[in-house]
Amino acid sequence: MAIAAARLGLHCATIGHVGDEIYGQFLLDVLREEGISMVGMSEDGDIVDSSNASYETLLCWVLVDPFQRHGFCSRADFCKDPAFSWMSKLTEEVKMAIKQSKILFCNGYGFDELSPALIMLALDYAVEVGTSVFFDPGPRGKSLLTGTPEEQQALSHLLKMSDVLLLTSDEAESLTGIGNPILAGQELLKNGIRTKWVIIKMGSRGSILVTMSSISCAPAFKVNVIDTVGCGDSFVAAIAFGYIHNIPLVNTLAIANAVGAATAMGCGAGRNVATLEKVIELMRASNINEDDEFWNELVKDMDTGEITFLSKMVINGRNNQVNHVALQKVVSELLPKLKDNRLEGKVAS
Repeated sequence: MAIAAARLGLHCATIGHVGDEIYGQFLLDVLREEGISMVGMSEDGDIVDSSNASYETLLCWVLVDPFQRHGFCSRADFCKDPAFSWMSKLTEEVKMAIKQSKILFCNGYGFDELSPALIMLALDYAVEVGTSVFFDPGPRGKSLLTGTPEEQQALSHLLKMSDVLLLTSDEAESLTGIGNPILAGQELLKNGIRTKWVIIKMGSRGSILVTMSSISCAPAFKVNVIDTVGCGDSFVAAIAFGYIHNIPLVNTLAIANAVGAATAMGCGAGRNVATLEKVIELMRASNINEDDEFWNELVKDMDTGEITFLSKMVINGRNNQVNHVALQKVVSELLPKLKDNRLEGKVAS
């Protein structure tokens, strides 16, 4: 997520811990090459035993089958406590990084590394200093929902206090019990305290952005899919870009879909996520998966103020109570912003 955001021109900092071994050094080198700073969570006075597995870099093995289904495996899966359970407070350096950022991004896998109490401390501090919070529960959302009392409390707190929630349609259903992704998004909004946007990732269909007064829908870009690992995280980076720069909602979905699709064209995540050049190339081609029957059925009988749909056809205006926006118009508005490196915004993850 941080690498994709940095490639879009955002200033990024990662908050966490890496060990003093080859994997930690490799990760720091990669972040440095991408222009991303690393903020460690341990105090200068902390005694860090590099020979203890609890202080080693947490490695995650990503298993992918021929149907692009993923399995994630790390030592955290075999431990009762988070990998870095020895961390119990936010350092002054971490607080400064959060305060100086416009967005703090958290995802469900953060619970594999950090205690629920520490994650809630970070969330509450971000709220206190006016930093927006993005939360993507990911596949861990379902297990957190039935996890320890501390995990359940932290999940509930994140769902209510985050400014932007990002979920797949399956994840939205597992957290709300509602099958229709738009209705599930509206339920999450209704239950939220600070929630402004709920974004539903629909895979090859596209994406949906739900607010209290509107629904925006954007079909996905057509690409030759090689590997979908990292697509969701790089998608989030583009949503952060649109949020920070106050880009229209359907335009934000369009660039996020393009970044996710560009990542799917490569193999693996990390340094293999979308480049800005590939994103611009995809947007210029403007080849999207249009499925009017699917989208019309999804928004049928929706009781909401405004429905906006990204369309390949050059149709600007309302059709059957849906406001169609031409993709070419969106692309012409986005390309200058993507090429302008003077835009400023900082994201901490």
